[in-house]
Amino acid sequence: MNQFRLLAKRRFAPFFAVQALAAFNDNAFRQATIVLVGFQMGLSTATIGLYSNLAPALFILPFFLFSASAGQLAEKYEKQRLIRYVKLFEIAAMCVVAWGFYAKSPLLLFVVLFLMGVHSTVFGPIKYAILPQVLRGDELVGGNGLVEAGTDLAILIGMIVGGAAMASHFGWHAAAALVIAVALLGLAASLVIPRVPAAAPTLMFNWNLFTESARVLRITAKDRTVFNAVLGISWFWFFGGVVTAQLPNYTRLYLGGDASVEILVLTLFSVGVGIGSLLCEKLSRHAVEVGLVPLGAAGMTVFGVLLFVAQHAEASTRGTNWLAFLHAPGHGWLALDLALIGVSTGLFIVPLFALVQSRSAPDELSRVIAGNNIWNAVFLVAAALFGIGLLRAGLTIPQLVLLTAVLNALVMAYLAWRVPAFGQRFRIWVRLRRSPSSKFRSS
Repeated sequence: MNQFRLLAKRRFAPFFAVQALAAFNDNAFRQATIVLVGFQMGLSTATIGLYSNLAPALFILPFFLFSASAGQLAEKYEKQRLIRYVKLFEIAAMCVVAWGFYAKSPLLLFVVLFLMGVHSTVFGPIKYAILPQVLRGDELVGGNGLVEAGTDLAILIGMIVGGAAMASHFGWHAAAALVIAVALLGLAASLVIPRVPAAAPTLMFNWNLFTESARVLRITAKDRTVFNAVLGISWFWFFGGVVTAQLPNYTRLYLGGDASVEILVLTLFSVGVGIGSLLCEKLSRHAVEVGLVPLGAAGMTVFGVLLFVAQHAEASTRGTNWLAFLHAPGHGWLALDLALIGVSTGLFIVPLFALVQSRSAPDELSRVIAGNNIWNAVFLVAAALFGIGLLRAGLTIPQLVLLTAVLNALVMAYLAWRVPAFGQRFRIWVRLRRSPSSKFRSS
């Protein structure tokens, strides 16, 4: 079945809408806050810098604190009801956002940033654990591809619309109305999601955050293949965290572009991820095909290196708009390279999520996803420290991207050594792609 037909199925479509709206709203709120705090409140450069460094930490902190508890909730209780409660929580948070916009209170807005981190922490295990319960085995890769593509596009559109709303003539009124309306739409979509039985209704809830986190990490590491897939997913966040964090300054200093070029670069990367995610279903022939992981990893390294080769010197001019940028000699290939980095990351991440979902025990999957989220948070913090440290040590942004691309090849070599099935399935996938009539399934 073509994956897009899932968008007409009640067992998938309302959930898809809920997760896309959540990604949109999270980023619309954050971008509106950036515009308000950075450009409309007259704060000093030092204060803005402090807030810029504090914001990511506040958002990531709940993943360390509450992921284990979120995994237990998603395991023990019926997921449709949990999603409704999560949406009600989001509506309440967006009402606080509206007050924070009105009062121009960074404190309130940072409280909400933490609350939205809690929202994402709780929703994550539900989001990925519900898919194997509502999709058939031959739909799992396509469903994950749609979710990944929808999330990336929703993030991009949310950033653009949220920032534009706050920067518009109506200012905070437009931004507040936007985030509350989208939260209400999310609640409406959640009411249509079919009921999904609890995976482990007799699970004894452990309220100790630290002992439960340790137990969740042990469950995540129990199956070597699953654990290495989790490490691969976390590496995806490290790679993406390093690269996307540099895009604003890379655009300004090395591409010579204005804000419109930054939006173009984010669009190319996000659309690329979406295309790569959607291609997984066709390339894998509806199977959970881990042979695509080395293909995606190779693309991340090759196109990362080519990005360095294409533009590693600072631009001689500044303030170029997106149209002039695309018409400049060589920039068409540069834009294609940025998009292909995104395509490669899509090919890399979707099979790994499908592998985790298909190999984990049904009554432990939510907790495995929770453990994955803890590892993701660790790698994201490491990515921030890695980028900051090397830039302060004297590396340029293109050199940092080049180093990350080379490290990506080393990480893939490690994963292929730890999980030989990655390399084996890749060789089989290449061989069988030459025979269109062949049917295959992953091991």
